[in-house]
Amino acid sequence: MSIFNAINASGSALTAQRLRMDVISSNIANADSTRATVNEAGEFEPYRRKLVHMKPINGQSFRSALQQASSGNAAEGVRVSKIVEDEEPFKLVFNPNHPDADESGYVQMPNVDPLKEMVDLMGATRSYEANITALNASKSMLMKALEIGK
Repeated sequence: MSIFNAINASGSALTAQRLRMDVISSNIANADSTRATVNEAGEFEPYRRKLVHMKPINGQSFRSALQQASSGNAAEGVRVSKIVEDEEPFKLVFNPNHPDADESGYVQMPNVDPLKEMVDLMGATRSYEANITALNASKSMLMKALEIGK
């Protein structure tokens, strides 16, 4: 067990939460993009919401990580395992004057809900702040340990 395990775990969590905030920001920025990708048929599709999936660095389950932590072994941290697209269907909005409207006058809009994204962004921000607090506490404890030797 290294004295830097807590700092490494907080650092990996900071990196993962920063990526999560970047993905959420991208979702918010593309909330009105009706021509984000081209499908197999060669037609434009709206932007599809992206989600970040994280898991422990060593790939263990939550239960085994909790048992490991309760036995005195420090966690190794977290990493982003994948970024996936949300399979929720696109929203249909009636706007016959829109250039991407179909024959019925409906436009497919991205499956991004700005309110949901803001809640996710607040959660990611809080997690980021909590990890900064844990990092500072670890740093403070290490500095106090160095002062003992004076």
